[in-house]
Amino acid sequence: MMSFILNRTFSSGFKIACSAVLLLTSTTVLAQQQNYGEGNLKYVDPRIGNVGAILEPTRPTIQLPNQVIRMTPQRGDYMDDQISSFPLTVVSHRNGQAFAVKPALSAGDSKRLTYDHDLEINRPWYYSTYLVDQDITVQFTPGKKAGIFRFEFPQNSSKALIFDRYNGGEGELKLISPKEVGGIETWSGVKVYFYGMLNAPATAEQNGKKLLLSFADKNIKTLELKYALSFISAEQAKKNFSNELKATTFEQQVKLGESAWSKVINQIQAVGGTEAQKRSFYTALYRCYERMVDITEDGQYYSGYDKQVHKTTRPFYVDDWVWDSYLAHHPLRTILDPAQEGDMLNSYVLMYQQSGWVPTFPLLYGDNPCMNGFHSTVTFLDGYRKGIRNYDLNVAYEGMLKNATQATMLPWKNGPKTELEDFYYEKGFFPALKPGEQETVKAVHGFEKRQAVAITLGHSYDDWALGQFAKELNKTEDYTRFNTRGNNYKNLWDNNLQLFMPKDKEGNWIKIDPKFDGGMGGRDYYDENNGWTYMWQVQHDVKGLIGLFGGVQNFENKLDQLYREPLGRSKYELWAKFPDFTGITGQFSMGNEPSFHIPYLYNFSKSPWKTQKRIRFLLDTWFKDNVFGIPGDEDGGGMSAFVVFSSMGFYPVTPGLPVYTIGSPIFENVTVNLQNGKQFQVLAAKSSAQNKYIQSAKFNGKLIDTPWFTHEQLMAGGKLELEMGPKPNKSWGISK
Repeated sequence: MMSFILNRTFSSGFKIACSAVLLLTSTTVLAQQQNYGEGNLKYVDPRIGNVGAILEPTRPTIQLPNQVIRMTPQRGDYMDDQISSFPLTVVSHRNGQAFAVKPALSAGDSKRLTYDHDLEINRPWYYSTYLVDQDITVQFTPGKKAGIFRFEFPQNSSKALIFDRYNGGEGELKLISPKEVGGIETWSGVKVYFYGMLNAPATAEQNGKKLLLSFADKNIKTLELKYALSFISAEQAKKNFSNELKATTFEQQVKLGESAWSKVINQIQAVGGTEAQKRSFYTALYRCYERMVDITEDGQYYSGYDKQVHKTTRPFYVDDWVWDSYLAHHPLRTILDPAQEGDMLNSYVLMYQQSGWVPTFPLLYGDNPCMNGFHSTVTFLDGYRKGIRNYDLNVAYEGMLKNATQATMLPWKNGPKTELEDFYYEKGFFPALKPGEQETVKAVHGFEKRQAVAITLGHSYDDWALGQFAKELNKTEDYTRFNTRGNNYKNLWDNNLQLFMPKDKEGNWIKIDPKFDGGMGGRDYYDENNGWTYMWQVQHDVKGLIGLFGGVQNFENKLDQLYREPLGRSKYELWAKFPDFTGITGQFSMGNEPSFHIPYLYNFSKSPWKTQKRIRFLLDTWFKDNVFGIPGDEDGGGMSAFVVFSSMGFYPVTPGLPVYTIGSPIFENVTVNLQNGKQFQVLAAKSSAQNKYIQSAKFNGKLIDTPWFTHEQLMAGGKLELEMGPKPNKSWGISK
């Protein structure tokens, strides 16, 4: 028996536990238990969040940490009881698959596959499901560039495997020999090569794009497909197969996968908290390893940035959405695996050298210029100041400088600057259009619009980071120039409304409802969220933001108001226009990345205890250990990294500054085993659902009265000790 326990604790201390009990057969229970894995692996549940708030659900992704082969059954979401196919890999997070396979009792069977939720096993390194109509059990285990499927058929039944391609363009699927299968599929211009071996001879039939394989030997109950992929060549796919699977059994590969996941999941040891909190925490940690992925093959890789194959002695990583990941995902990796973070930054540098631009959303095929900002600049600065410098610093700086002076700032666009960037360089803000005014710049994306306020705020942060990087490299003139541009956010502050508001090209305020105007997702002025969220997008200069509010007390009052301000309309009306505005508390949106740092801003006020209160409430309310347990788009580690940090009790409010601010740990003891052989500990004595407030604190045995500590202290094996209690100590941690 397995249970999802949903705990909600009220101020009276009365606890209501709602249990949705899944009754499984004894065979399935045994299989689940056998595949839980060692240590904290038992808390990882890839099903958490598999039903989306409004937009995208999480997927139960089966892979090795940061590796190419990612498999997840193709279905709508967890509520869908039919599977369309099983991909040989998910090429990019939420951006497509390559090579489909599905079992059937006859080669002509094209029906979707009905499965039983309760008979499905989801572990990061092992997957199994039972197809009830065909009486077929499917199993899968991943390698780095390879994987193994097993299909167990009914006794003495006919057997078939149906291969297909997900994408159009150049491609083929063929039976090379009775026990060998292979093919090519083109995904977004990149050729993906497939080589596989079967454990039984097959006969083939082509049906359009599909390859239909039939197996005559009825004495074989289980078909096994071992395969490998390559982005380089068919020959390399075959080499990848030999490197990983030639002498490896299914059971051995399962053990290798479990070992790889044990290494990263058990790097953090959490004691205390509830079972539900551990499930949410360790599942969030698992999702932080979905990407970036290492695409090197035998010391070489195919680059979509110049369409060439390159030799290398280091991993080359792709698949990152830096608008999402610069906030917490990359900073978490600077702690857990700084060498890997350095390899990822080096990959960005190589992408710049190969394409001429530092990418924003680097995918396999090249840059996918989603969202806005050049936030990789912030990530480079953050890594540099944390001692991660194992790449060509001067080339990296050259690329960041080029982005800041020559690239378009327009959302979802790549390439050289336009007249709007020249305007920004001169006037210090991105000009907006009045409601109903026609667009005059052809380069502006028809759906994504100008996002004028979001652009100004985001690039203020990016330019500040570039200025700080210039300072580190003793480039004084650049430091002065971009540090000044880091103050551009002030040019859109409406002191009467106490909000960041749009201006037209003449510098006049555009009168809008900052809660609701701006078209779909507010994209004329903001992006995916409204003016109440973007009010706080000045992570690089919080003291400057406090000054705009007129002082600390006004700043704190406005934070209070944020969580209490009414929507001004029904949720139905709001979500029809702002589907990313989920996880709602007042005007605060837990379900979207720009909100992550906001609850920690109380640590800049006279009430740090409110950060402790808010963080606990948000974690408890919006991050449950069930299929509804993610309040918005998780974005491949972007949101999960917030959960990991916040559950441990600290957070990087300003990536680019090697400093962390303290929240409220949900565990009594967290130990992070660092790659340098040291341990960082957070001890929160008496921590519980009620005891969420910090009474006193020590760092390395010395009393501290500030909610901050440095990355250097953490990496030196520091120990943060907190005494927790049920009522706030309102005098602790107040910034002087």
